[in-house]
Amino acid sequence: MPGGALVATADTERVEAPVTIKAYLMCAFAAFGGIFFGYDSGYINGVMGMDYFIHQFEGLDKATTLSDSFVIPSWKKSLITSILSAGTFFGALIAGDLADWFGRRTTIVVGCIIFIIGVALQAASSALGLLVAGRLVAGFGVGFVSAIIILYMSEIAPRKVRGAIVSGYQFCITIGLMLASCVDYGTQNRTDSGSYRIPIGLQALWALILGTGLLLLPESPRYFVKKGQLDKAATALSRVRGVPEASDYIQQELAEIVANHEYERQLTPEGGYFVSWSNCFRGSLFKANSNLRRTILGTSLQMMQQLTGVNFIFYYGTTFFTALGTISNPFLINMITTIVNVFSTPISFWAMERMGRRPLLIWGALGMVICQFLIAIIGVTDGSNNQAVSAMISFICIYIFFFASTWGPGAWVVIGEIYPLPIRSRGVALSTASNWLWNCIIAVITPYMVDKDRGNLGSKIFFIWGSLCALCFIYAFFLIFETKGLTLEQVDKMMEESTPFTSAKWKAHSTFAADMGFTTDKAAEVHEEAKV
Repeated sequence: MPGGALVATADTERVEAPVTIKAYLMCAFAAFGGIFFGYDSGYINGVMGMDYFIHQFEGLDKATTLSDSFVIPSWKKSLITSILSAGTFFGALIAGDLADWFGRRTTIVVGCIIFIIGVALQAASSALGLLVAGRLVAGFGVGFVSAIIILYMSEIAPRKVRGAIVSGYQFCITIGLMLASCVDYGTQNRTDSGSYRIPIGLQALWALILGTGLLLLPESPRYFVKKGQLDKAATALSRVRGVPEASDYIQQELAEIVANHEYERQLTPEGGYFVSWSNCFRGSLFKANSNLRRTILGTSLQMMQQLTGVNFIFYYGTTFFTALGTISNPFLINMITTIVNVFSTPISFWAMERMGRRPLLIWGALGMVICQFLIAIIGVTDGSNNQAVSAMISFICIYIFFFASTWGPGAWVVIGEIYPLPIRSRGVALSTASNWLWNCIIAVITPYMVDKDRGNLGSKIFFIWGSLCALCFIYAFFLIFETKGLTLEQVDKMMEESTPFTSAKWKAHSTFAADMGFTTDKAAEVHEEAKV
């Protein structure tokens, strides 16, 4: 670090360096991680409805088996679908530690390698055991990536477009879902193992691209600050912002990050491994900026995202549309829903920064409530009518539009912003693990709720999803802070000084560097302490 010291500022508008096109492209590439997350979640939907897959894994002959019996049993569908989420849950938790020990970028690359191993096991499978084992291993890799890619992007993205950049991750998830649906559609009629091995094997390509590309990108400067390596932090920040390391802008932004970290360290006890995890649960439940409240907010937000029911469509859409009995090509309908998902998500790029996180989550939940109750009402009153089913599909597409443009990206954006640096990696890991835990729960129970040989709810299940979305509306109204336009350090201050109802009007009135008395001498002193 030039001169061995930082240049602090009290100007709230100079706490982030100017950003170049190169920096935007770096952030956008990191979002690529969403593609294999989405693809891996989406391909299994179509594969379990393929004739050859059912024949191979169940030993059934379609020509001699009744149509209602030529299916994967509910318990196997539940196991195959949910085991990925189970692996991802534990992978996300482990990733929080690895991200602090070895770095954000390294953890993501390791996740890509583990994922490729899992894909190889799945592609080699011809029976249930190896397929399940492969999805479990792949789940660990997805857990690494899904938890830490959000952390990495949030820490390097410019504050004025951070919401749009992180929304790009959700956009890539939707592209992955669509690609999986298209590949399933293209291979569904093959009469050999290529029908399911091609969709499975293609996943490795996305992991290879992401892992290789990340090796060329810098580590998060905030990781180096946490490790006390300020020279490396300055170099990484210079690469991220595309501004010379000696620039006052780089030094001032770095000073603000260091000052915030020092402030949070004073509030957060130092200690070993278990203490570092327990710090996520410190503070009062009634204090909005306490670590406990932030952890509850992040984990419950991801739970709410899953309870919107959108993964019911993407995990079981093909089999659900087949069960309606009035749709000639369920694969095509499922592909259409994924295309709607893709083209709706980019709206959030603009809306996230123009309207803000809080309004999007509130109004998005309301839109989903209306659509889901209409789907359920049409289904139970006239579900055998082709025109009624067409109306149901239309409202499903509108429902997906509301999710994709609001809660889909919004939940990921918010969890990347609300945690202070000392607990950020573990906080984001816990939040992501919550997403996958509820993803797993929904994947396990849904077949038992809707399959004809089990609960046989059919379209009535949308009464459940609609009611849960009503809870999402209440949750967002009372608990979500507005964080747009703020640096991650300013989000800390905002949560100390405002409430969810007043957060949109909060303005930064000082810098952490100024509040901490971060003169050049003080910065040099902290730098020397960090090296020790």
